[in-house]
Amino acid sequence: MKSFTLGSLLDVMGELFSDEISIAVTNTKEYIYYRPSKRVDLKIKSGDPVKPGTIAHKALQANQKTSEFINRELFGVPYHGMAVPFEHEGELQGCVMAIYPAFTEGKSVVTVKSPDGWKPIPFTEVKYLEVKDRKTHVYAEGYSGTNKNSLQEFEFLLPRESFIRCHRSFIVNVHHIKEIYPDTHSTFMLAMDNGVKIPVSQSYSSYFRKLLGF
Repeated sequence: MKSFTLGSLLDVMGELFSDEISIAVTNTKEYIYYRPSKRVDLKIKSGDPVKPGTIAHKALQANQKTSEFINRELFGVPYHGMAVPFEHEGELQGCVMAIYPAFTEGKSVVTVKSPDGWKPIPFTEVKYLEVKDRKTHVYAEGYSGTNKNSLQEFEFLLPRESFIRCHRSFIVNVHHIKEIYPDTHSTFMLAMDNGVKIPVSQSYSSYFRKLLGF
């Protein structure tokens, strides 16, 4: 039987979890494995120290399962996580951590900058968001404006059952996709119901297909 490295074994185990969940493993001082999800990437690398204040650090300090919400100050994005320490022959060896996206509940509008002030647009009316010229542009029927949040932040603010990141520059509302075409320059091309065409890039294609079920 072919031997497994720790990384390959954890990659196989990672297939048991949703694409929404990131997996991290530490020893008592640093990270030794990390698999990001599409929605949460904490930019952890093997060899990075376990920072005080993180769930992994708290689990190692207390030597018990820890679960809580972590704000964006530590890694730049908010997340829910659970860390479980493990031992070998009675000695603490590290912990395994599952990281879930922290979706913001209670909001139902995106507020955009207008020439005279600000305009709240209901989620249902937002067709897509695009980053260009270092600004996030929000497009609705007959109206568009800018918002201070990045696309990464919008991935946590927008309801995941409706909005999907399909490209480094785009998030789309699936309810406003009219048709999906294969494309030579990107994996797919989305025809939106307002006539705009939006690419689905290679890095998001499998995730996009899985969420839309095709």
